Amino acid sequence: MHVLRMLRRLGHRIGSSIWFIPFVTIPLELIAVRVVHELDDRLSWTLLGLDASGAKAMYDAIIAANLSFLVFTFGSLLVAVQVASAQLTPRIIATTLLSDRTIKYCVGLFIFTLLFSVSTQNRVGASVQQLPAFVAAALGIVCFAAFFFLIDHASRLLRPVSVLSHVGNRGLEVLAAVYPERGHDAVTPKSAREALGEPNAVIAHREKSGIVLSVDTPVLMAEAERLDAVIEFAPQVGDFVAVDEDLFLIYGRGAIDETRLRDAVEFGSERTMEQDPTFAFRIVVDIALRALSPAINDPTTAVIAIDQLHRLLRSAGMKHLHTDELRDRNSGLRVIVRTPNWEDLVHLSFREIRRCGSDNLQVVRRLRAMFDNLLRTLPAHRLPAIALELTLLDREIEQKFPYPEDLALARIGDPQGLGGRSGVAT
Repeated sequence: MHVLRMLRRLGHRIGSSIWFIPFVTIPLELIAVRVVHELDDRLSWTLLGLDASGAKAMYDAIIAANLSFLVFTFGSLLVAVQVASAQLTPRIIATTLLSDRTIKYCVGLFIFTLLFSVSTQNRVGASVQQLPAFVAAALGIVCFAAFFFLIDHASRLLRPVSVLSHVGNRGLEVLAAVYPERGHDAVTPKSAREALGEPNAVIAHREKSGIVLSVDTPVLMAEAERLDAVIEFAPQVGDFVAVDEDLFLIYGRGAIDETRLRDAVEFGSERTMEQDPTFAFRIVVDIALRALSPAINDPTTAVIAIDQLHRLLRSAGMKHLHTDELRDRNSGLRVIVRTPNWEDLVHLSFREIRRCGSDNLQVVRRLRAMFDNLLRTLPAHRLPAIALELTLLDREIEQKFPYPEDLALARIGDPQGLGGRSGVAT
């Protein structure tokens, strides 16, 4: 179990870091340079016809170019991190910038080509091995193309619409993983937890404080069946848990394997979207709030953020969200793991944006268009929470728009915010 836990941690670290792919290219280059030279010795090709001086000049150019590419890439990345943190939100650094595969593979290509050229240049003597020179020249050309592509990709990646689309797509994936069942939960089932009474045992968190990133529910289910007990995971994914806080509540008697249960939980210093659907909502809302702040004052970005909230909330509204209680094959309660419900997602999506953007026509009109669409397309049991948010929006705009003409315009839903629709308010 400790090995599996270490592998999970390593996987989290690799997924949100930029160093792994460039690091892997180092042993690959050591292997590749020996294979290419061995092939050249066997085939005796004369591909480029370079002499020693020409080969050294080519290698010097490739090495200098790749050093420049690396310096420019990392310098631009540092600037991008600062700009994105200031204008969007710091929470996109690990989820978007450092986890972008294009940046990782381009940096890996630059380092591979640089090391390959240095290794091959060191073997240039009176004669030049033509196959390694040809491979180095081809890699140099590919690096130039990759560098130009990387500049274009990075400029597109940092646009608010690209960042928000990426977060929205990841959010949909997490919603599908955490709530796999479609359907409805119109009638909230009576929780079986109330009948459990007081727990027979409590397992506290013993390691350093951190945020719950994920919990391995199959492990909890297997342990609960072994004990013939009910295991409740006290915090929720995304919660901060301090040392000695309750981690598991055990309802039943038996020899508890505390190490196995603790190993089923992954902690970290920052929330991730692995099992935390509300974190995707949180990132989008933070970007909208930053755009609506007086320092930024970019309501159009807030409208783009609401577009992503719309698709996330509509997807969540079509799913069965009451998945807190996990049962075995005999329908017996075994594991309790709390997940966000519909009201949690609705409050997170609307309350802060409404309070900060209710004096902006773009925002209130886009919110109203979102309300209108959700009220038409979601199941009936989802509508009361949406209708309440619409009522609160109406109260808010009555205070913020004293002129009747502005108030009438604010009461018209517009998917574009402002300029996309006019007419009589519904």
